[in-house]
Amino acid sequence: MQAEQRGSETQAPKIERVDVIVVGGGPGGSTVSTFLARKGYRVTVLEKESHPKFHIGESLLPCNMPILEDVGVMDQLKSIGVVKLGADFALATDEDWRTYYFCKSLNRTPPHAYEVRRSEFDEMLFRNAAKNGVDTRERVKVTDVAWSGGSRNEPKRCHVKAETATGEKLAFEGRYFIDATGRDTLLSKKLNLKKKNPNHGTAAIFGHFKNVVRRPGADQGNISIYWFDHGWMWFIPLKDDVMSVGAVCWPEYLKTRKGSTSDFLWDTLKLAPKAYERMKDATLMGEVRATGNYSYTSDKMTGPGWLMVGDAFAFIDPVFSSGVYLAMNSARMGAEVVDRILRDPSCEARAQAEFEQRIRKGIGAFSFFIYRFTTPAMRWIFQNPRNVYRLEEAVISMLAGDVFDSKEVEKRFLALRALYAVRTAMEWKASLKNFVLRRRNALSIFRGVTTAEGQPDTLGFK
Repeated sequence: MQAEQRGSETQAPKIERVDVIVVGGGPGGSTVSTFLARKGYRVTVLEKESHPKFHIGESLLPCNMPILEDVGVMDQLKSIGVVKLGADFALATDEDWRTYYFCKSLNRTPPHAYEVRRSEFDEMLFRNAAKNGVDTRERVKVTDVAWSGGSRNEPKRCHVKAETATGEKLAFEGRYFIDATGRDTLLSKKLNLKKKNPNHGTAAIFGHFKNVVRRPGADQGNISIYWFDHGWMWFIPLKDDVMSVGAVCWPEYLKTRKGSTSDFLWDTLKLAPKAYERMKDATLMGEVRATGNYSYTSDKMTGPGWLMVGDAFAFIDPVFSSGVYLAMNSARMGAEVVDRILRDPSCEARAQAEFEQRIRKGIGAFSFFIYRFTTPAMRWIFQNPRNVYRLEEAVISMLAGDVFDSKEVEKRFLALRALYAVRTAMEWKASLKNFVLRRRNALSIFRGVTTAEGQPDTLGFK
């Protein structure tokens, strides 16, 4: 009897067969699964945690709006978000602000976006996927992925092993596999594709506050940016009089902390008097968090029977507004690619190559600005906009997320790069000093808390 019981316990789980297996229930995974389910595919999403869950990256981009409209969540988004008409950059002069309004972009992208709590936003997309027929599973951790078969007439089939939070073993077989695991980078690690990015090394410390002074009138929902000696700060307005406030700093500056994490954030805010002035009546809600930027990319985004979306492929920056848009846009494109391949497997290599080329192009455009955001030349460009050759409109287009397919934006970006080079040469001493500082921090060994809740703090913060 005992032998029979032991045999039953070790019996292999029944294989669940579907069309597409998506691992990761963030914005990328929820979006790609929704679009594929609407095309009639049987899709299963496996998420290792449960919603709602904390995540940084609360400021959406206007180019996100058409995707969210297509996904079918705009009414819900309006109820949880704060309207963002533009981005405000504080000036060092007596003039307070330089505001870039999205309505003035080169291609007239959507004129606004939203600021959101990511816990609410991510859960909204995940539940919406279920409403669209996706089989969504939470607290299910994938333990192994493998592929078999494959021919001109059929992609390689994927075989996934997983385990629930209660220890139950699960097994899946699918016609296609999508990695949407974000910074867990499931496939990139498994296939040894992940590469540390040597060009970018920053870290962030941040928290949520009540009673922070907002910008007046229609600008009250704008993201506000302040530069200071060790990096830059953000103020992101959220619902219910909450403000996300944080500083993106050099890792070596964060290592100078003495005292508590919250005290360190307050002391950092004092380094930008205009920012600190808005905090005079502010009270901290919950804990102050820190995150290291382990910026990375992968050698490949696609392969026989699989593709990656969002941060599963590349991670640029923990807090810059590009993350959610890159995840959802690559998910939308990825759904079209998978549909095309499942209909005609012979086109897989060509379809994947086109997909990866487009994604790399968009990431490259964002990266140029993000990696140089603290340089004297880039700071000058943002604080002294000139619309000669419509360059100011091109900057707004970048801030809006219009970096993928517009030839007009692409031409202006080339001109912006030239302007950046000229300003760098004009300020060569300060630029050289900044380059050495950026390079030293990018190459330093630095690890911070992940942007997910409940992870160990390896910064030494308490």
